[in-house]
Amino acid sequence: MNTLFRNVLAACAAVAVSLSATLAAGALKVGDPFPNLATAGLEGAVPEMANKVVLVDFWASWCGPCKKSFPSLKELHEKYGPAGFLVVAISLDEEKADMDAFLKKTPVPFTVLRDSTGKFASALQIDGIPASFILDGQGRVQLAHTGFDGDKTKKQYVAKIEALLKK
Repeated sequence: MNTLFRNVLAACAAVAVSLSATLAAGALKVGDPFPNLATAGLEGAVPEMANKVVLVDFWASWCGPCKKSFPSLKELHEKYGPAGFLVVAISLDEEKADMDAFLKKTPVPFTVLRDSTGKFASALQIDGIPASFILDGQGRVQLAHTGFDGDKTKKQYVAKIEALLKK
């Protein structure tokens, strides 16, 4: 757990709020293609995502809302996986040991990658975590969401996932 990283993330969030109009212009929007994870410099094996509905979730082991979201992500993966849905979680933990310790306590059946430098998250202008993107089968953003508000957030995810899987 790195206090400096958390402080930098909090400072970035404060700046993002004050400059939200500027940042929003460069952030991913619904309909935008999501960057190729295989060329993003992430640690871990990127799964085949073509023709799949994918939830990409940025998280960290020290993030309270992130911890609360993992059971829902696991449930979504298990329920909709057979229909062509994937969860890809991207850890922003600087130390691999922190991520590994969390995953040992909270094992998950979905892919976990790591953006240890935060460069990929920064390029996407992630200003708070958890930050989630639901992608359609062509890799285009269909929902972008920051934070996790329990069942309310889960219901938003379910509605979008089910709609995309029906297409």
